[in-house]
Amino acid sequence: MKRKKEEYQRLLDTGEWMNGFMEPSGKDLERCENLCFELNSLSPMQKEERHHLIKRILGKIGEHFTIHSPFHCDFGHNIEIGDNFIGNFNLTILDETFVSIGNNVFIGPNVTICTVIHAPEPEKRNAGIMRALPVTIGNNVWIAANVVILPGIQIGDNSIIGAGSVVTKNIPMDVVAVGNPCRILRKV
Repeated sequence: MKRKKEEYQRLLDTGEWMNGFMEPSGKDLERCENLCFELNSLSPMQKEERHHLIKRILGKIGEHFTIHSPFHCDFGHNIEIGDNFIGNFNLTILDETFVSIGNNVFIGPNVTICTVIHAPEPEKRNAGIMRALPVTIGNNVWIAANVVILPGIQIGDNSIIGAGSVVTKNIPMDVVAVGNPCRILRKV
């Protein structure tokens, strides 16, 4: 078991290609899926219960947050979110490694943040070979509806990502970026 924990930690820390089907990830995934199911089953009126569950799911979350259901993530404990956060309906965060979200971040509906990528070769992919790269979203960022953020991406402070964008490269601070692939349109 110690070796499997070390391999899992290596997946988190290094971004190396490795087998992602190992334990303890299975138990962690199951725990998080159950907590997300419980959260998504609660009424929006049950604010105290929802906040308590969100704090159990996530590694860290600041003051003053709203996360609408449905919300999904893989592990939860790899996600750190600052103060004044809004995550709209159907936010999905595949957090095989770390996701850091700053203060005053607004995320629109149907957004997916991915840290994991599977091997391109079918035989490796079928054997569970994958790697995970962290995602960092700065302060005062607005991510509009239907955005996909790929592994290893950094989005700078004060930037806006337009609706329907697929973010394949880092986005600097103070810009509006849109499209598939997402490109800088102008300064904020």
